[in-house]
Amino acid sequence: AFLGPPEVNVTSCPNCINVTIKLPPSHLREQGKLLSLIDIYDVLDYDIMLKSLDGEHERPRQETTEDVFSTVIEELYPSRNYCLSVVVSASLNKNSVPSPWKCATADSEASQG
Repeated sequence: AFLGPPEVNVTSCPNCINVTIKLPPSHLREQGKLLSLIDIYDVLDYDIMLKSLDGEHERPRQETTEDVFSTVIEELYPSRNYCLSVVVSASLNKNSVPSPWKCATADSEASQG
């Protein structure tokens, strides 16, 4: 079974990007109910690949126990465009489909009012 791709939304914040990640559905059912990946694996790892003008950076791997969660990528250059893709994997399942690339521009502090 392949995991993914997760659903990803990005919004900008001052010198950062806020990333909301929704885990992909599983195809397993229990008593007619579709199980979430968390129901199956308890904990999932996710990797965020970040692309900008100065190249690609893989963020440190993190884990989640929630179906929908957010993370903030900080210390970015203001007014610069960043694109990212998220891959979800489980300890028992390394077959992952990365999310489509999503892009956002990090806000500058000054534009916040």
